[in-house]
Formats: sequence, structure tokens, C-alpha cells
Amino acid sequence: MEEKSPRPSRSPRVPPRSVRLTPSGTVDPKYLVHNTYAHLQGGASPGDLPGCVGGGGAGPGGGVGGGGIPGLMINSAIGLGGGGACSPVTSVSGGSPLGMPGDEFRSHNHAERTMRRLEQFLGKRQLCDVVLVAEQRRLPAHRLILSAASDYFAAMFTSDVREAAMGEIHIKGVDSDALASLVQYVYTGQVQLREDNVENLLSAACLLQMSEVVEACCGFLMKQLHPSNCIGIRQFADLQGCTDLYKVANNYVMDRFMEVMHSHEFVLLPCDEVCQLLASDDLNVPTEETIFEAVLRWAQHDLPSRRKCLAMLLAHIKLPLMAPQFIADHVETNSLFQDDKDCHQLIMEALKYHLLPERRSSLQSPRTKPRKSTVGVLYAVGSMECTKGPTSIEKYDLRTNTWTQVASMCGRRLQFGVAVLDEKLFVVGGRDGLKTLNTVECYDPKKKSWALMPPMSTHRHGLGVGVLEGPMYAVGGHDGWSYLNTVERWDPQARQWSYVAPMSTARSTVGVAALHGKLYAVGGRDGSSCLKSVECFDPHTNKWTHCTPMSKRRGGVGAANCGGYLYVVGGYEAPATNPQNSRFDCAERYDPKTDQWTIIAAMSCPRDSVGLCPLGDKLFSVGGYDGMQYLSDVECYDPGSNEWNKVSPLCTGRAGACVVHMPNS
Repeated sequence: MEEKSPRPSRSPRVPPRSVRLTPSGTVDPKYLVHNTYAHLQGGASPGDLPGCVGGGGAGPGGGVGGGGIPGLMINSAIGLGGGGACSPVTSVSGGSPLGMPGDEFRSHNHAERTMRRLEQFLGKRQLCDVVLVAEQRRLPAHRLILSAASDYFAAMFTSDVREAAMGEIHIKGVDSDALASLVQYVYTGQVQLREDNVENLLSAACLLQMSEVVEACCGFLMKQLHPSNCIGIRQFADLQGCTDLYKVANNYVMDRFMEVMHSHEFVLLPCDEVCQLLASDDLNVPTEETIFEAVLRWAQHDLPSRRKCLAMLLAHIKLPLMAPQFIADHVETNSLFQDDKDCHQLIMEALKYHLLPERRSSLQSPRTKPRKSTVGVLYAVGSMECTKGPTSIEKYDLRTNTWTQVASMCGRRLQFGVAVLDEKLFVVGGRDGLKTLNTVECYDPKKKSWALMPPMSTHRHGLGVGVLEGPMYAVGGHDGWSYLNTVERWDPQARQWSYVAPMSTARSTVGVAALHGKLYAVGGRDGSSCLKSVECFDPHTNKWTHCTPMSKRRGGVGAANCGGYLYVVGGYEAPATNPQNSRFDCAERYDPKTDQWTIIAAMSCPRDSVGLCPLGDKLFSVGGYDGMQYLSDVECYDPGSNEWNKVSPLCTGRAGACVVHMPNS
């Protein structure tokens, strides 16, 4: 008869209460507990249990090695697999022969309690295995904890470098208080950010590669941005390689340059950094005269040493785009520039640009390209969309590349005309349903108010509107009964309408633009077909003259002048009543000197009823109808590269929107 094994006595090697042995010394399956607190799983044998040494590994579904229990798996909290000594804390899982359900325990604040315990060890300087030294200050710590929180220390202590084995590490170029705060953060996850310590903390956190602290410091500095400190924060972000902070600070400098230029930080900038600022087309200034004032202020802060920089700075001011009166009164006569040959050449370049406008195409340079904030804004007014006629007005800002809704018309209008006079929007004619209108409304963007103006003599929709040498012209259209060739002129001083010479051809949905002292009427339709003919009006002779026709018939055409040329885009070929009418993506340019049309790059998609307007040195095509939907697409044409590029779309899809340019006041 086999001799029974004696029952083991209580000792440090006895299994915990969650595991009991049978009289034969094996584990009783009825008392197995599944503890999922363990980090890793591994097979086990009885020798793997607490108090035992040895054992073998188990497969996922079979028995265990080393004489183990079938279907048993023991998970060690310290990550041991099959074999080796086990921790006193174990997780036992697996199905017993009886299929008994298991229990599960998870500590939800384990990490917090553990880190609090480690912080206590740090406070008592227990188990510390490294000392960090900065500015003669000694900071004990634990290598493992530092490595877990900092990629810098992880690389140091896990690589084959000298510091990996050193008990004392000297951290150079780091503020000792900042390092102490970061060591404390490693254990607590907390750090105090203040105006007097954030830069030192950010510098140290960048060095130690503690990304969360870097992000927190950058966020704190972003909230502290002010015209008086934004240049310094921008420089510091650049020095530390904090790209997000640099971008935000740089945008702040650009946005608030009118205030920044009066700060003490600005006048302390070195010459090359001032040049870098002035070279940007994103500076938010109303005119180049503002930039000129900033340069004078910077130079006069230390004139003896900065006089040699004047020509370099003046080269970054767009002198040709200044008012000629300002150049003559404030630039050419300024004593700072009179003895500088390079400055004198730049001033002469600007004067030639104004004195010889016919040669401007050969005088192009970076100084003739306007800054985004100086070109004014575009307004897209009303017209049709899926609700058959929005009353909203949107404004486009080139510098921010955004459209925003700014106002609404007093009533619903379709197929009207819009022009800008005296920094106000004039909405002329159109139709409200089947009723053709002769009324005129005026919107003041500054006061955000509407005023009713004297009406036209003729009711018109589908008309073209343009401004030529002061007066506004209403060209052609349809009066509800017939297509019109008549033209009316609005005199802003007399505040009244009067007829001028009629066109030779009746035109509705006509494109109208002013160029070189003449008013051009382009395409449209006359009731029987779309037109490709073009005629121009001379206000001094009160006569219309035929020009070379376009290459295509175009109704619903967009027309505008830019850089001394007349541009037309889009349109349709057949009458609007024809459902099979053909829409165009092609565009043409007219040179009034040669009376010739040239095909240019096409837009991205065919469309009619497209708005076309210049902004700066580029053209913008806005909205339109492609036969399926009213478009919100906006494209920008660069005459220099002969390319169209999409920009920010409208808030609302529109066809036949009236798009006009409002210059800066």
C-alpha cells in the first residue's frame, strides 16, 4: 500500500489561500482562482506554483509539462512562463474537470498607488540608483522610472554608453529648478507652469524628450501671446524646434503686425530678421505705407549702426504699389535715402512704374506683387442656388483663404447686376419671380446697412453692370418682354440715371468689364442664339465700336479685366431653353492693343453663369452651373503661370453670383 504524504505545514512556501492541495500533494481543482491582474501568460506545472521550483510549459489546450494538471494554466504577475520560480501573487486560469466558474480581480488604481509608493521611495532616497546633477544641484532618482518617462534617459540607460553605468549624470545647459520639476513630474504626473519658469521647463523638456510636457508648455505660451512678446516667443520656439508653437506665434506676428511694429521687441530685432518679416506676403497691413513706417521706426532706433541696412530693407517694401503722391512726398524727399545709391535706384523704379504704365509688363518684380492683405476683398452677392435665389452675401479674404457670410439683401433678386462705388455695393435691377425690377439698393459694409437708391428708367434682368471713370453703367438685359440693347448711366454726383448710346446688338446674360477707359460688352444672347460678338463703348465719343469676336458663342459668360487684358470664361453655346446646351470650361484673353483673342488654360470643369473678378494680380472664377448642380467651387488663375488652382469654396453653391472687388479703404 502506498504511503501517504504528510500534510504540509504552514511556511513561507505554502501556496496562498486561493490554491489548496489534496492529501496527495496535488492542486485541488475546486479551489483554482483566475486572477487577470497578471501581465503575461505562460504554462505551468505543479512545480511552478508558489513555493515550488522547476516545472514545464503548457500548450493552450492540452495538459501541462512536468506532470501538470490537464487544462491548467497559471499566469504569473511578474510575467514568468513555464519553468522557474513563481511570484507569491499568481493568476490561475483554465477549466477544471468539473468546469467550475472562475473569479476575476482587477486593481483599478494599481498604477496610481504604485507611483505614489515610488514617490515615497524618492522622498526618502530609498532604492535610488542614479543622481542627476545640474548647476551643482544633486537630484537622486530611479533609472527605470526616468527611462519610462523620458526617451532621452531611456536611450542613455539602455545603450552601450558610458553614462549607462555611471551613478552620477551631469546634465549641462539645463536650469536646475526646471530639472527638479521634471524629475518630480516623472513620479507625480504634475508640473506647475508659470510665466517665470515655462521657458526653462520647455527647454529642459525638449532636451529630455518629454513630449507631454513640451506640448503643455507650448500650449501655455500660446495663451500668453501678446503684441509685446510674440516676437520673443516666436524666436524661442524656433530655437527649441517647436514647430507648432512657432507656427502659432508667427501667425500672430503676421496677424497683429500693426501693433507688433510698435513693440520694443520689434526695434531690437537684427536686420536679417526684419528683412525676413518684411519679405512675407502674409503681413496683415492695409497698405505698403504701413511697412515703410515700420522700417523708419526700426532704423531710427539706432540710426548710426543701421543706416547701412536701409537699402536692404527698402528692397522688401513694394514701393511701386504705393500711391505716387506718397512716394514723392515721403520717400523720395526723405534725407535717409538721398545719399544711398541703391535706395535711389529703388525709388526711381517705383516712379517709373507710375509714370510709364504701358511698360509695366516689363517692370515686373517681387516688389510689384501685392501682399495678400493689401488687395482688398471679394464679395459674392446673391443669385441662384438650390433654393432658387439666396439673399446672402459672402466675403473672401485672400490672406486667410476663407469665405464668410457678412450680410443679406433686403429682398430676393435673380439675374441682377452689382458694382462698387465709393466703397459701397450697388445692387441693380434683376427679377423677383416673374417680375422684372428697375430698383437699386446700396449696401455699406462699414455701417452694415442698406439704402434705397433712385431706380433705373428701364426694368432689367440679365443685365451687365460696370464702373468706368466714376459713373456706373447698366448694360442690356431683358425687360420681361424683349431683349435690350439700351444702356443707362448712373451719375454719383447728380444721383440720377440717364441713357447713353445703345449697343448695336441686344444682349442678355452679357459679360461687362471696363478696360483702358472703355466699357466692353461680351457675348450674351439675343433671343435667337448665343453671341460671340464683342463691342466697346467710349464715354468721350458716346459710341459703341465692334471688336474682334471671341472664338466661341458664349451666353452666361464671366468677364473681367486683369493686368491690362480682358478675360472671359465659361458660358453656354445654345439658348438656355435647349436642355442639350453645351457648357464650356475654356477661357480666352483679349488684348486691346492688338484687338486679338488668345486661348488660355481651361478651368477644372465646364460651367455657365460663373462670376469672374480680379483680386490682386490674379483672377477668381466663382460658382456657376454645370448642368447638374449649383457650384460652390472657386478657382484662381495666375496669368504668369497660365494655371488655375482651386481655393476655398463658397459657403453656398451659387450660379450667376455677382462677384465684385472692394479695395482697402
